Amino acid sequence: MKKRNYNILIATIVGASLMTFLESCSKDFLKEEQLSPPSTHIFTTQQGLDDLSTGVYSKLKFKFNYTWGMGLYNLGVDEFTDANNASPSFNSYSTDLNPSEVTYGGANIAPLWDNMYSGIESANTLIQNVPLHYDKSSSNYDIRLGEGYFMRGYFYLQLLTQFGGVPLKLTPSEGVSTYFKRNTEQEVFAQVIADLEEAYKLLKPAGTEFGRVTKWAAAHYLAKAHLTRASELYSGWNTNSVGADLDAVIKYGTEVVNAHPLVNNYTDLWDYQKANSPNERVTEVVLSAQFSDDQATWGRYGNQIHLYYPAVYQDLAGTNRDISGGREFSYSRSTNYTLDVFDRVNDSRFWKSFITTYGANNSAAAPAWTAAQAAIGPPGTVEGAKRFKGGELAIKYIVNNAGDNRYTKVGTDLTSVAKGGVMQNTHTFARYFQGESQAWVGQHGNYGYFLAQGTSTHSRYVALSKFRDGYRINIASQFGTRDAIMARSAEDVLMVAEAYVRKGEGQYANAITWINRLRNRAAFKDGEDRTKHVDGGQAYLNNQYATGKGGGYSANGAVYFTKNTYYESNNDMPITTAATTNNLVINSVNDIYNSPVDVPIYNKIGATTNEQKMLNFILNERTRELCGELYRWEDLVRTKTLESRWKAFNDGFVRGNSVFNSNTHYYRPIPQSFLDAITNENGQALSPAEKQAMQNPGY
Repeated sequence: MKKRNYNILIATIVGASLMTFLESCSKDFLKEEQLSPPSTHIFTTQQGLDDLSTGVYSKLKFKFNYTWGMGLYNLGVDEFTDANNASPSFNSYSTDLNPSEVTYGGANIAPLWDNMYSGIESANTLIQNVPLHYDKSSSNYDIRLGEGYFMRGYFYLQLLTQFGGVPLKLTPSEGVSTYFKRNTEQEVFAQVIADLEEAYKLLKPAGTEFGRVTKWAAAHYLAKAHLTRASELYSGWNTNSVGADLDAVIKYGTEVVNAHPLVNNYTDLWDYQKANSPNERVTEVVLSAQFSDDQATWGRYGNQIHLYYPAVYQDLAGTNRDISGGREFSYSRSTNYTLDVFDRVNDSRFWKSFITTYGANNSAAAPAWTAAQAAIGPPGTVEGAKRFKGGELAIKYIVNNAGDNRYTKVGTDLTSVAKGGVMQNTHTFARYFQGESQAWVGQHGNYGYFLAQGTSTHSRYVALSKFRDGYRINIASQFGTRDAIMARSAEDVLMVAEAYVRKGEGQYANAITWINRLRNRAAFKDGEDRTKHVDGGQAYLNNQYATGKGGGYSANGAVYFTKNTYYESNNDMPITTAATTNNLVINSVNDIYNSPVDVPIYNKIGATTNEQKMLNFILNERTRELCGELYRWEDLVRTKTLESRWKAFNDGFVRGNSVFNSNTHYYRPIPQSFLDAITNENGQALSPAEKQAMQNPGY
């Protein structure tokens, strides 16, 4: 029992801080040598504290390490539903979501708890030991202490937004701790804000090395903590702090935006070309989890978020899995809400966030025209000829609307589609076929369900492109090389806008001014090619493992394709390079209340008042700007819109196997492993009643 406590509870210095210190990290300041485990005495030396401060950064990678990031933060929401790998626990809120939850071949909830408290233990050691053992005249003194406060505030904020009130432990462990009491949400929020305020005071505006936290990283999470506390989930007790919280959001968020200007083009955020690319250091990035192509730094997990969003392409004739296209674990599928929340004519963010085309990289296996297909193929089609060859377009997704009568199904081949009666040479996926009605969930077109005979698979969909990584060392590698953005100033823009909305109708004009900062950037610019597609898959061009070790790209092309389906998806509209700014910026609140894109969403979720429309517009704009960036579950929870939006837009609800309860599922269950290992004040194992009292309601 002692050994078990040591490993899974709020850890000791040896069990957590030392472990964190020894975890391999990444480039620059995070590149560490593998050392023999030192004694805890090292944390009473300046060098030891420097090393400990470096080691704790590994915990910032948690969201991106494994399936828990996608499951905890971006399933069971309006933006994404489960895909080829089902997740009834997180996506459908089934009985599998319980204190002993195990899914995807491993647990997801307990690792969050364990990793955050492990990081807290390291932070506690820094906060206690830096004033005692660090040279106060050193230029790094305030930084090391500020890092301790930042990390503790950040880790507790992660726990708070998932579990509610949790045990506050503010000093390093001496031996094994077994008795803990849950603090209230109010107490944890107060501690988070106090810690981040200390970090804000101590940290510098610029880090000593890229990737270290700064004053503005503390300001970003202060804005987030204050906005979260001011939101609906905490309305039972937050009344007295809401006004000050909203003022704080505006103060801190404004400072972050001023210090980290938005990039000019949304593509600049995702233009990943190789490890340590310039796009990883653009001005908009406030904080990122550091990864690289140095295999010695990967540790057990590395960056795996690139695995979970891709649609399956490798089983379609003429396309093999390759480094450029990614390894398609296919866990998280975009919903119709996600496709329809964008103005797909005027808002470039959709086309710069999603994949709609795939190239052919296997000419020999490309499909050939059958006699029946050739009869309705394009002029000059010859039976037996290849429908496409390596380097040409092989797969296309048409993101059309109901009422589009161009597309019809051809025969029994599930990817054979005719457009205007002419069979398409590519594997074609149309969201709506001729005569199909608009639907937020359910089957239409040949996306989604039943794309293999006799099965119910969810492997075909418009996939998020933001995490694609063509710089991995081989096709099967799960280890991504690109940094993962944790905080960027565009979110601060949205937080400030939301704070103004929450201040009331008299501040809506200020909110619109802030929103338009993003809308101006989101518009297509004069002269811009709307068909250009850029994502991290392009890094294969600079990757020796793709181009110099038998990748075969020169002969057969790559799955990565440089053009999207913009014009065809938009009803074959005439080609244009005109700016769309005037069509996208907001001129008044009436543009929000009557937005053709947003009104159907307001209607579906029952947003009828101006206040409801404004807040839901902010949530919609958060999707348009931040889609898939692992914020969504927390946003819908804090605003208490999770139930309405999940039920309206996520087919995990209509497929059944759901026991969603609004009194339960706005919080995660406290891990059973923790409850089983702790004791009461008398040192005795908790009774069933004591465990239930410690647990969140309904679990």
